[in-house]
Amino acid sequence: MFKRILTTACYTGAMAALLLTLLQSAWISPLILQAEVYESAQTAHEPVQGPGSHEHAAGAHAHEHDTQAWTPENGWPRTLSTFGGNLVVAIGFALLLSAVYNLRAPLRAWHGILWGLAGYATFCLAPAAGLPPELPGTLAADLGSRQDWWGATALATALGLALLVFARHWRWRVVALLLIAAPHLYGAPQPAEHHALAPDALQAQFHVASLMVNAVFWIVLGGMSAWLFRKEQSAADQRAGLNALT
Repeated sequence: MFKRILTTACYTGAMAALLLTLLQSAWISPLILQAEVYESAQTAHEPVQGPGSHEHAAGAHAHEHDTQAWTPENGWPRTLSTFGGNLVVAIGFALLLSAVYNLRAPLRAWHGILWGLAGYATFCLAPAAGLPPELPGTLAADLGSRQDWWGATALATALGLALLVFARHWRWRVVALLLIAAPHLYGAPQPAEHHALAPDALQAQFHVASLMVNAVFWIVLGGMSAWLFRKEQSAADQRAGLNALT
């Protein structure tokens, strides 16, 4: 069982990470590079100081130094670094899906797509409703507060979706809806002042691109993991049948 989980996760994670990196390079990275132009221009040419402007600039620079202590060079170093991070994340999510399949095996490969969409809703869509993806040069709330809210939102969404799908009694489904809504009713941590160096149109493009790319990633991750899991399971059953005959 462990070998089946590990094999499925490694192969699926590698393929999904490669696809995610290609999509990011083609669609998301150009938007980030555009935003970095505005960020570099802001650093090189400080705005005219006015009431409260020095405080805002200091906050922007502090956010920049906190989130960009080190960045790889543009080109292949940046792409390879992105692929490395994507690979770790993809294998981790694939391990999670494969472990779930051992508890409830998918009867068809497309059932994995449904699991992938559930993962997309849990780890991307629900957190992004309160904390949308950010371009460089965007002020944000404290990192620890955002991580706590993100984790609580993902956990509440996962439990809520599980209750909606598997619970039989309507009371549990009411509890599920409350769990899913609770983090958003509480509210995501927000900065004292909203400010972004990139134009609103670029921010909107980045939000849409991030959500679309992650949707493709999760659909492929779910479908491929279910297909490989069923293939590995079928091979294991055949080997067990041959051993029984001998």
